[in-house]
Amino acid sequence: MTTYTPAEAAAISGFSLDTLRYYEREGILPPVARTAGGHRSFTDADLGTLGFLKCLRETGMPIEKLRRYGELCRDERTVPDRVALLEEHADAVRSELDALRAQQARLDEKLTWYRSVLEASQATAISS
Repeated sequence: MTTYTPAEAAAISGFSLDTLRYYEREGILPPVARTAGGHRSFTDADLGTLGFLKCLRETGMPIEKLRRYGELCRDERTVPDRVALLEEHADAVRSELDALRAQQARLDEKLTWYRSVLEASQATAISS
């Protein structure tokens, strides 16, 4: 089994060492195995968990909900609760994407208008 030092896990996951410590301390990340010397030793499974946590965080999941998700993941009987939590988050992400698409459409409309004004002024300047 491949293991990773905290620095390697941080580099691979994109989280800082402080964040890794915080996530473990807060129960967001399950307890990480330790070497005989007491140093944290991350596995591929840990990196997979970190990758998904990164996805959740980057899509705006609040720390409170990340903590709740971490708690739920430590009990196999909570799969329905995990599904509900992730469905709720997916709905929030979809809503945010819809709002962003609407704003993008407004930006595109304004750009189209400005480009038409620019083209008209350039055509007038050339014909003068």
